[in-house]
Amino acid sequence: MENKSHFNRSLSLLDGSLMVIGSMIGSGIFIVSADIAQSVGSAGWLIVIWLVTGFLTLMAALSYGELSGMYPHAGGQYVYIREAFGKLYGFLYGWAFFAVIQTGTIAAVGVGFGKFTGYLNRSLGDENILYGSEAGFHISAAQILGIAIIILLTYVNTRGIKSGKWIQFFFTFAKIAAMAALIIFGFILFKGHSVWQDNWSDAWSAKSISKSAGTIIHESLSAGTLVIAMCVAMVGSIFSSDAWNNVTFIAGEIKRPERNIALSLFIGTLVVTIIYVCMNLMYLNVMTVSEIAQAPQRRVATAAALQVFGNGGAIIIAVLIMVSTFGCNNGLILSGARVYYTMAKDGLFLPSAGQLNKKGVPAKALWMQCLWASLLCISGQYGNLLDYIVFTVLLFYILTIAGIFKLRKTQPDMPRPYKAFGYPLIPAIYILLAAFICIVLLMYKPVYTWPGLIIVLIGVPIFYFVQKRGKTSNE
Repeated sequence: MENKSHFNRSLSLLDGSLMVIGSMIGSGIFIVSADIAQSVGSAGWLIVIWLVTGFLTLMAALSYGELSGMYPHAGGQYVYIREAFGKLYGFLYGWAFFAVIQTGTIAAVGVGFGKFTGYLNRSLGDENILYGSEAGFHISAAQILGIAIIILLTYVNTRGIKSGKWIQFFFTFAKIAAMAALIIFGFILFKGHSVWQDNWSDAWSAKSISKSAGTIIHESLSAGTLVIAMCVAMVGSIFSSDAWNNVTFIAGEIKRPERNIALSLFIGTLVVTIIYVCMNLMYLNVMTVSEIAQAPQRRVATAAALQVFGNGGAIIIAVLIMVSTFGCNNGLILSGARVYYTMAKDGLFLPSAGQLNKKGVPAKALWMQCLWASLLCISGQYGNLLDYIVFTVLLFYILTIAGIFKLRKTQPDMPRPYKAFGYPLIPAIYILLAAFICIVLLMYKPVYTWPGLIIVLIGVPIFYFVQKRGKTSNE
């Protein structure tokens, strides 16, 4: 058998929707509500942050529908930016995508899998330090387990799109069913109705919650401080809602992409938004806001399950998160390599990444992604990677949606099977809100946001070097 020269369009609307849902739901929803509760300290504002995040995600997804119909090819967002703003900006996205965005998310989700596996077996968790230096650098069993999962899923996806498809199908349905059951049981089995009433009796008194010398401290927030706190807290909720655009990367393998990608984006992001809000309402039904904020090791879902199911609840949540992160990383790994494939075809990535194997998948691009994600597992912590990712992701979401306005002027006659919902208002609102969040993050989380911006800018000289090298080799 010879290597194939093109992708096979074998994925349906259901497959696309499950890709969106499965890639979005990782470990974040089970953890980050602790950080949000610490920042805003009330039931009302906790839910508002998740609703705003869902609204932003839906607005972006509805806007991307127009671009996916115009360019139903492998590479998705990279292609949209390239077509709207040129190769330089497309390369900067692809560079950041490989350096931080996709590989960083894969690493973070992989380490998350290891952390919760450690709840079942401490020797496999992040508390088991395999190597530690005086400088503070260490390698835990959770990091090694995360790498092992990344390697396993990479290998599975080199065996063809059908292998990855069935993993995505099974694990996504499994975690949707498990989360739905957890939400229902959290309301039916838990009888502490006073908790819900206490949380909502003072729902809009925003406060920061911290712990010092064993004492929980509540500090009221002014209106201005609340806005800043919400933007900073949204780092977690945005990270938990990210990767919805991964379905655009596999456009070359989706049937009727001009229709099914837009529908997949809408269905997937809507389902996840509803699940996330319901999960947080369940948390508020079984725990006070202070208990959510001070959940041991930020494992909010575990603390909630202990309230509902007793000691067995911790095992239930650990298994659920293992299922969730496994399926999430499958979607991330499957889709990410298609971006490097398309970049290689444009002469902007290693040439071998632009080859398909006998199964019709970019196997070499998959292994390149695997190697770098594994190194990130070793080098960084979950929280640090999260902050890097969110800032750079928002920058490129803003640029991509701005591309809709640009392409309406530069390519007005190009077929648009689907037009951005609420254009120009909805895309403009998204750009303004996302830009505001980025500015706040730059001001109040500079330790993590500036390095992310620098990583993007490093791509500028790399782009010109690649371009010059390409011209030289062609002469």
